[in-house]
Amino acid sequence: MTNQNDSFASRAIQFYLDQREPDNLPPGVSAMNPYAGPVVQDIVTKFYTKFYSDQQPRVFILGINPGRFGAGVTGLSFTTPQNLARYCGIPNNLPPTPELSSRFIYKVIEAFGGVDAFYGRFFLSSLYPLALVKEGKNYNFYDDKATTKALWPVMIESLRQQQTFGCDRNTAICLGRKNEGFLKKLNDEQGFFGRIITVDHPRYILQYRSKFLEQYVDTYLQALTDCLPGSFTA
Repeated sequence: MTNQNDSFASRAIQFYLDQREPDNLPPGVSAMNPYAGPVVQDIVTKFYTKFYSDQQPRVFILGINPGRFGAGVTGLSFTTPQNLARYCGIPNNLPPTPELSSRFIYKVIEAFGGVDAFYGRFFLSSLYPLALVKEGKNYNFYDDKATTKALWPVMIESLRQQQTFGCDRNTAICLGRKNEGFLKKLNDEQGFFGRIITVDHPRYILQYRSKFLEQYVDTYLQALTDCLPGSFTA
């Protein structure tokens, strides 16, 4: 029987609820910390308790940093309030938000077999765990060198801590071609994962390649399958 105080869920919940905004970001760049609020704390606790109350290692799927309409609201990577209720079965009173990436990710999750199958094998996260904003818009940690430099040691420590949740260190999936360069640099420095598989970012797919949506879902499913124990990649 799994010790609930020593599960993937317990470690993840503690990690997210301990998040604090950095105080060394360049002028005009700020971080959103939804985990400071009791509503998101409750959502995070319910989500991880529901899907991660075990000691099974997961394959990490790593984005850039959360968007202000996904994890910036719910505290859960690529998960809007409406998808949290519709797919994860966790009702909430948060207002619906427009988040293209969440729409695509949950299409992939459904194609994989649903939330239980997906979250039983995979963990969605980001290199930097808080949403970044500049002039009221989403911002990426790599959009300027000063922000990258300020957050680099934080990202290293963040990934170290997240791996203690229960990580399959053989392979990680990277979301986004530009993100790949930074994750590979981190990986070269720290040896987090044996290999990295990169797929196009969900937002890029829906914004610029939506007519090829089904092909991209198939590409993601192949990447997921290639990460699982016993799979073979030529």
